[in-house]
Amino acid sequence: MGTRNDEYLARYQRSVLGVFGLPPLVLDHGSGCHVWDVDGNRYLDLVGGIAVNALGHNHPALVAAISRQAARAIHVSNLFTSPGQVELAERILEVAGAPLGSAVFFANSGAEAVEAALKLSRRTGRAGIVAAEGAFHGRTTGALALTHKVAYREPFEPLIPGVVHVPYGDEAALRSAVDADTAAVILEPVQGEAGVLSPGTAYLRLARELTTAHGALLVIDEIQTGVGRTGTWFAFQQAGITPDAVTLAKGLGGGVPIGALVTFGADVSGLLTAGQHGSTFGGNPLAAAAGLAVLETIEREGLLAHVRKVGDHLAAAVEALAHPLVAGVRGAGLLRAVTLRSDVAPALAVLAREAGFIVNPVAPAAIRLAPPLVITAEQVDTFVAALPALLDAAARETSTPTAPSTDPTEATR
Repeated sequence: MGTRNDEYLARYQRSVLGVFGLPPLVLDHGSGCHVWDVDGNRYLDLVGGIAVNALGHNHPALVAAISRQAARAIHVSNLFTSPGQVELAERILEVAGAPLGSAVFFANSGAEAVEAALKLSRRTGRAGIVAAEGAFHGRTTGALALTHKVAYREPFEPLIPGVVHVPYGDEAALRSAVDADTAAVILEPVQGEAGVLSPGTAYLRLARELTTAHGALLVIDEIQTGVGRTGTWFAFQQAGITPDAVTLAKGLGGGVPIGALVTFGADVSGLLTAGQHGSTFGGNPLAAAAGLAVLETIEREGLLAHVRKVGDHLAAAVEALAHPLVAGVRGAGLLRAVTLRSDVAPALAVLAREAGFIVNPVAPAAIRLAPPLVITAEQVDTFVAALPALLDAAARETSTPTAPSTDPTEATR
């Protein structure tokens, strides 16, 4: 790294709470799908702020909307509303296909949206929650109870009781877990943090059937998958279901912090009444303006179809490499994981960064790609062209043989 990067990281260590460890880069600015560090090095951003920068960096429509709103009003508190908050709520309900009586609660993050969903579930008069193994729903204490990773949970136990984790995608386990004591089932349609895993549309349809039969809520966590990431406005739409609630964040603000809980139908929306939940900053005019700009730009630029096209191109191009360390590509749209036949992902990520690409080693044998929705096939191809040499170098660094594995399970890891 360069001199300025090292200087800032030394200051970071002295001043910022070390819950993230030491970052590798100090980023200064971005444009489109590229970012630059403080030493002037350029990188193709294939992580997009962990699926946040839906329109990339410095998109003119988002910059203009934020600038206009900042000159008018940034914050008005929850004692009042604003035109932008109302318009964004209406637009979210429209693209979600939500029925009459549906509503939106605005928060500031995905974890806050999940906390609101938990309070919604308690209003059913039940306390049981069914979540999935491998799930990540946030790090606040309520959301943490739903998150499955032991390393995140153990230091803060005891967490809220009544949460059961079932194997993701296991229909029999889901049938056994949902009963008359279940307040809600909460599922990600694609588990991003677990390695970009999908249970299939039949599993989501079964979750809808079971929750309806037992009078429980079905909450779909679209914090990472929503707002066009998988090629439709929301991933649940690909399963042809209507959930009771959806949590949103990340891409909704294009980089401006915002979260939302969407409740479907008057009965569910009526579970939380005046005074039972709130947020000082939630739905503030600046965040609302950003959210509207993101949704309007996705529609105007035809980005849903673009995401499907470029995502399929990415998967096909990586698989066409036929590299012995590549097991396959999974995911949908522009939320993808390149799965590997050995645990070289951490080394690969470092080498990729040195070559000017930012990727995420989401698992020892998988790298996650969640680039801006505006990325082009040509930009994707620059990474794919560099990938074989990066894999070979990662194999050498980790003393990993490049011969194909004979383990038949590896292709699905």
